[in-house]
Amino acid sequence: MAGVTDVAFRTLAKKYGAGLTYTEFLSSSAIVRGSKKTLSLVKTDPIEKPVAVQLFGHNIKEVIQAAKLVENKFDIIDINCGCPAWKVIKTGAGSAMLNDPDKIATFVGKIVSAVNIPVTVKIRSGIDAKHINAVDVARKIQDAGASAVAIHGRTQKQGYRGNADWKIITKVKEEVDIPVIGNGDVFTPEVFEKRLEESGVDAIMIARGAIGNPYVFTQIKDYIKTGEYDSKDKKEQFDEYLNLARKYNIPFLTIKTQAISFTKGTQGGAPLRNKLGVTKMLRQLEKVMEK
Repeated sequence: MAGVTDVAFRTLAKKYGAGLTYTEFLSSSAIVRGSKKTLSLVKTDPIEKPVAVQLFGHNIKEVIQAAKLVENKFDIIDINCGCPAWKVIKTGAGSAMLNDPDKIATFVGKIVSAVNIPVTVKIRSGIDAKHINAVDVARKIQDAGASAVAIHGRTQKQGYRGNADWKIITKVKEEVDIPVIGNGDVFTPEVFEKRLEESGVDAIMIARGAIGNPYVFTQIKDYIKTGEYDSKDKKEQFDEYLNLARKYNIPFLTIKTQAISFTKGTQGGAPLRNKLGVTKMLRQLEKVMEK
């Protein structure tokens, strides 16, 4: 999640029980060019084991080069073939690759041969409702040597609208032998358990469900074990995030975005977000949060 899964946020999620963390998706061409901004996003915390780097790009040579440049910092290379953002798909990357499953297979096969760590792939159910091809794509990904596939149960056209279709995720799980990770609309422990049991997937990816509440991973683990879970004060969670953000020199605008997310669902959150929105430096933001 661009602008969300910085190293401070991931470290907090890992502390709270996430089994695997991912960087935000990174441009392979930017890594190859040596972009300071992009390279700053490959920082990891020692607690992040295992940790994956997610790459996107349409040029196979660039993706391979980027993968080689960063593989020594990570446990997994994840290839993004699911992002629906126009700025990504207009280049032929992200979910645009679902138009050509054979190209995805070629990508995966060449990357698997080029690096020494597992390669996984993130896809969507298809381009649109008339072109659902997740099963075919997953089979080709498996045959190309990928170690796992993650499926978001929406089409490219849907973006994040409507509901995630877990039936297609279940079908993929039934048709391939590599681990399948389900993704889409899992915001609570109850839904997590339901989707896990219904689909039979090997793991579930929590994305938007963790924004402003990385403690959701502890809640899920507690619910699976005991059938109960508690909540953790959002301000306490943000304070922990802020300490990590300072440690890793997270940019102010990223911290502000995170602060706004942590206020959602809290009493008096709306006026607080209005005040946070006009802050221009960290000291101002801290004062607003303290009040």
